[in-house]
Amino acid sequence: MNKFTQFQLSLMMFLEFFIWGGWFVTMGIYLPNSLKTTGGEIAMAYSTQSWGAIIAPFIIGLIADRFFNAERILGILHLIGAFLMYQMANATDFSVFYPYVLGYMIAYMPTLALVNSVSFNQMNDPAKQFSFVRVFGTLGWIIAGSVISYAFHWDSPEGIANGSLKNTFLMTATASAVLGVFSFTLPKTPPKTSKDQKVSISDILGLDAIMLLKDRNFLMFFLASILICIPLAFYYQHAGQFLGEIGVANPAGKMTYGQISEVVFMLLLPFFFKKFGFKKTLLVGMLAWAIRYVLFAYGNSGELAFMLLVGIALHGICYDFFFVSGQIYTDSKAGEKFKSAAQGLITLATYGLGMLVGFYVAGKITDANLIIEGEHNWNSIWIFPAIFAAAVMILFAIFFKNEKIEYKES
Repeated sequence: MNKFTQFQLSLMMFLEFFIWGGWFVTMGIYLPNSLKTTGGEIAMAYSTQSWGAIIAPFIIGLIADRFFNAERILGILHLIGAFLMYQMANATDFSVFYPYVLGYMIAYMPTLALVNSVSFNQMNDPAKQFSFVRVFGTLGWIIAGSVISYAFHWDSPEGIANGSLKNTFLMTATASAVLGVFSFTLPKTPPKTSKDQKVSISDILGLDAIMLLKDRNFLMFFLASILICIPLAFYYQHAGQFLGEIGVANPAGKMTYGQISEVVFMLLLPFFFKKFGFKKTLLVGMLAWAIRYVLFAYGNSGELAFMLLVGIALHGICYDFFFVSGQIYTDSKAGEKFKSAAQGLITLATYGLGMLVGFYVAGKITDANLIIEGEHNWNSIWIFPAIFAAAVMILFAIFFKNEKIEYKES
């Protein structure tokens, strides 16, 4: 892979995750303040991610992998996304906003797989080269949050009151249009599958890997992966709203600490995995979820603000130690024949089913703890996912039998 191609792929990744980080975190602040939504309506908006994750395999499997170059589909989807994001910015009521955000996530979620396809197709050694491209995606997310908080102050109390968070959607729409046009200049990535080749629903959804659930250990991991996504949904859906509501300055900027820690703990993961093994690594990840929510429950925007920052910074352990380790475990259990199917099944179960349930539960609990408009009993809200994550951890510790899994370094 030459340097120019690496630059193209890195810029693609930067824009891809700049777009996601530019609106997804602060939507939880924007909706209740600008559109006067309930917790249930916020849950509906965030659940569009899950519907997008469920529908994405069909777009990839039935269209992108068979009929069109991946970079062209990527460009078209981002241009569609730019239009839908612009419409979201101008929606004055949730009933108008929701169809646009649903359409947007159905268009956006397939692009996560497409940027990987475009990247891998240009690499002669993906194991060594991909991380140097993918890290620009994390950088894009961090810069998006930093721009919102520190450059434009859209998430400041004054900015929120003035409706300035509307600009996050306009910024994202612009970035999406840029990536849409730029995608047509990317290296050609032709279809992987002949259009005449039959592709079954089972192939697309990874259902061929269901046989792996006969293994008791994999079944326990599979169930734990779904259940841990319920407390995970609380973080994605309400952390930004929580920070803004209790008066934490620059909430979008503060949330980027999670992505910074994700990079740090990704580097520590191989050492931890080798020294302590798979089961302990996952248990530490689950424990981090419980600790994070306890910190959120008892921290505040004053003297105990450090508790909130530590809770955000735990994201690296929460995500890397559970989900990345889980991908390694799934890969080791599946074998060559079912690798892709197994990863697809886990993605569908977690970002599809698990998060869908989690967003719904989080919305219901948040609504149940509404004190007055714009004020919630956050202590009670955060205690629920803390207890839930701890319960999943205990059950996993009891029923999952330790087994040796090798961490294959790139």
